[in-house]
Amino acid sequence: MTTDTFALTGAAAPPLTNGELAFDELWQGRVFGIARSLAEQGVYSWDDFRVRLIAAIADWDARAQPGQEYRYYDCFLAALEALLVDRQIVAPGELRERIVQFAARPHGHDHGDHDHDHDH
Repeated sequence: MTTDTFALTGAAAPPLTNGELAFDELWQGRVFGIARSLAEQGVYSWDDFRVRLIAAIADWDARAQPGQEYRYYDCFLAALEALLVDRQIVAPGELRERIVQFAARPHGHDHGDHDHDHDH
């Protein structure tokens, strides 16, 4: 698969900074990586995911309140979760709950006093 295979354009286009993907929070990059990796492994096609993402964005547009901030990766996560639930890979709410758990961990939670062979 080429990088172009994973292009998201139009309504599904992600936020970019200087032509590079832009993530405001760590979980966003991780969710993007999970979605792409699962497509590369053949769990679903990237086009199937893209269709779900466009639908999630349209759903947000239809339900958004005036002045409500659009958050692309919330739609991205909703699309991924819906696809994985429909394919019975995860239970409803499971993916979102895991992200909330990971996000709640303090910075450096896994780098306490321990021996290891890498620089900080």
